[in-house]
Parts: sequence; structure tokens; C-alpha cells
Amino acid sequence: MNRTLYTLLFHLGLPIVAVRLWLRGRTSPAHRQRIGERFALGLPAMRRGGIWVHAVSVGESITAAPMVRALLARYPDLPVTVTCMTPTGSERIKALFAQEPRVQHCYLPYDLPWAAARFLNAIAPKLAVIMETELWPNHIHQCARRGIPVALANARLSARSARGYARFARLTRPMLAEMSLFAVQTETEAARFRQLGARPETVQVTGSIKFDLTIDPQLPRRATALREEWQAAQRPVWIAASTHAGEDEVVLAAHRHLLVSHPDALLILVPRHQERFNSVFALCRQEGFSCVRRSLGVPVTADTSVLMGDTMGELLFLFALADVAFVGNSLVPNGGHNLLEPAALGKPVLSGPHVFNFLDIAAQLRGAGGLREVADAAELAEAVRELWQQPAYAQAMRDAGFAVMKANQGALARLLKALVSCF
Repeated sequence: MNRTLYTLLFHLGLPIVAVRLWLRGRTSPAHRQRIGERFALGLPAMRRGGIWVHAVSVGESITAAPMVRALLARYPDLPVTVTCMTPTGSERIKALFAQEPRVQHCYLPYDLPWAAARFLNAIAPKLAVIMETELWPNHIHQCARRGIPVALANARLSARSARGYARFARLTRPMLAEMSLFAVQTETEAARFRQLGARPETVQVTGSIKFDLTIDPQLPRRATALREEWQAAQRPVWIAASTHAGEDEVVLAAHRHLLVSHPDALLILVPRHQERFNSVFALCRQEGFSCVRRSLGVPVTADTSVLMGDTMGELLFLFALADVAFVGNSLVPNGGHNLLEPAALGKPVLSGPHVFNFLDIAAQLRGAGGLREVADAAELAEAVRELWQQPAYAQAMRDAGFAVMKANQGALARLLKALVSCF
């Protein structure tokens, strides 16, 4: 498949895209809003000539935030346009940069040549920075036509994704050759990009900027105060964060096991996607758990066994409330989510076995003793129980997580140095 065929198929698939938006809009009305932006129509008024940063959704937006702030500081006269693809990502971007007037935001238009051209004509960036793996052939080609350097920042590429790109080499090799920088997390990923067609001189190993996460010192204090308000300072509390379909049942089964030995245990359950909030809440009730929703402001009482985190932008705070953290998307074969956020907060970290999107981070944490992997509800319950009952074991996992974080910091400075060379 070459870019011409890809573009033709994309146009033919637009009715499917419209149906998908409509279906998702039934449970998440935000998917039906601002549709014009997805075709570069009705874009908000934008300053031209700055830096364009694309972060597909919530996770990438959080990862990109320190880089965006550093770029704003280095280039005080330039605007930064931050795009995403999802309503939850959009809300997170708005919250992250609410106090920064030079950050402007819209959805990234679909990867159609005319939409990409209209978008680039509207903002005329001096540099395009794409976070992690979100590569769109027509957007990149339209940048190349205009002489706009394109950098892939904090880039990661699993073996499975590399095989997928290789199957469409006539499309992906020219796209990668048009890019100016691949700031990758590991040498293994650098080799994959070079093999797929990236020019060797454009590939640099800068590490993962996720390790450069800084925690607001007020966050743990706020969490401690809220637990005291709940009269839960001594209650055993654990969190299952960013769960996906198929995991909530396992987590609730584990919590049921834990309630046998710790009847006052509290689970903070945080589904990854907003459209699942209602169904997961209904599942908790159906399974017989006393559950309250964070968004409603209902206080946690001694009778509450599950708090459902159904708010946006609070995940770090919810991690801070817990004693032990399980990171989801890992009991199902989807590749996992960011393991470093709970580690940075000093939480023992648990995950399922499917962490192929974070292989290097997981390997480092596991090797240091800062990550324990579980396969099912029984193993999850046993891991949480041991961490509650063995304070020395929990402290060892905390210390190991901190050590891994500290050993890997500095990626943000290396990334910024590489981006500056692209101008």
C-alpha cells in the first residue's frame, strides 16, 4: 500500500468513521461535538508560526506537559498548538494549560491531504512534535512539502508495532524518511526505526521523559487530609487504575478476597475511559459492593467498600490516596499503562503480565524489585494483602521504584536539546 491508496481507502472509510462517532456519542456526547475541527473546518482563531505538539489522548498529553512548558520557556515569543484525537484528551489539555495563554488547542484533523493542508495553513508551525507513536502519513507529507521539520518525541515502538509498519513498507518507509528527528526511549527501538526506513542520522536515544515526572508536594498532603476527613487514615486502601473492559470483574473479585481478611478495605476503581463509567458503577452495585462515585462528591464512609474514580485529571491524586497501586490494561493483552506515576508517588506497583507497551520501564522496575506482576484475581489479592501485612516489603518496593526513577532522569533535557537542533 502506498500513500495514494491509503488516502483513497481513508476517504472510502469516512462513513464508518461517522458511524463510530455517532455510536460513541451515545454514551459520550462530547464525541458529537466539534466535528468540524476533525476536517480542519471552523478551527478556533490561532496564532501562526509557533510549535505544533500532537498528543493523541490523556496519557500522551500528561507526558507532553513538561516538554510543552519547557518549550514555552525557551521560546517566549512563540505560541504552542497542542492537538489530540479524543474528548478526554482535549479536556486534559485545557486543564493542564488553563493558565498559559500561549497554548492553543484543537482536535487534529483526520489524515486526509486536504484537511492536513488546511490545518497547517492555519497554524503555519515552525516545528511539529508528535508524541510517542502517533504517525500519520499525510500530515507528515504535508509538513515535508512546506519544509516543516517533524520530530517524534519520547518515541517507542514495540516489536508488534514494528511488524505492523513493516507490512506496509511502501507507505511507512517514505513517511519515516521525511521526518527530521526520532527521539527514542531505547536503543532497541532506535534499531527498529532505522530498519523500517528512518534515516540513521535522525535517530537519537534520549530516554523516556516519563521518568522526569515531578510531583506537586501538596498532592500527598491533600490526600492525607482527605483520608482523615473520611476517617480512613488507618483503613487499608488500594487502587486499580486505568482499567479496561475485562479487568473490572477481576479487580472486584480480588477485592472480595481481600474483604475476608480486611473487612474495612477500600478499593479505588478508576476505569480508563469515560464512556465506561456508568457500566462499571452498575457492575459494582450488581456485585453487591457499596460503591460511591467521586464525581458526585458523596463522602466515603465506613460502609463504603468501593470508590469509583469517574473524574478527569485526578488520577495522580487518586494514586496518592492509596497504599498500593495496580495499573490496568495489563490483565488483558493490550500492553499496559504508565507504571511510573504511582512509583513517583511512593506506591508499591502491581500490574498484569501484558506490559509490552512499557517493556523497558517494566523490566527496570521488576529487576529492581519495584514491580510485581500478577495473572488473576487470586494473585492480585495475595499481592495486595502481603503489602498491607508486611510494611518492610512495601517500603522496599517504594524505595526500588524511587531508585529507578532517579537513575533514568534527564531525558527531558536531552529531548529539548534534540528539538532545538531541528529549527
